[in-house]
Amino acid sequence: TYLIGSSIEKLHFREIRIRESRSRRFPTVNFRTAPRGWRVSDAELVTGSVVVSIDYFKRFLAGLRMLFGGRVSAYESLLDRGRREAILRMKEAAFEAGYNAVINVRIETSRLASSNRKGEGIAGVEILAFGTAVKLAK
Repeated sequence: TYLIGSSIEKLHFREIRIRESRSRRFPTVNFRTAPRGWRVSDAELVTGSVVVSIDYFKRFLAGLRMLFGGRVSAYESLLDRGRREAILRMKEAAFEAGYNAVINVRIETSRLASSNRKGEGIAGVEILAFGTAVKLAK
């Protein structure tokens, strides 16, 4: 289980890096308003959402780490992957709709379910990235 889960995670990170390199010139900022000099001709809300989970073995190891304290790197990796994927999906939605940039970007994270009957651990998280897609006047 650990090897399969790690392999899937590595493949997902590789795909994320490729997609991030393709979209790095697409401006995505958390400014509340468009920067000076940008003449906005149209705007629309765009979102990107993802639900991710870690494999059972990593969840078990994370549970042990929570007992003894310290960094829970399995969940750090989960959240990093999820945030990056959600932002990419938001940027791709804006680009496909013909927008030039996304401003006022925000990220929300919520726990989906508990991994056991006692309500301990995280079975998965939903991460939502949203912002205002803008078209710039030429």
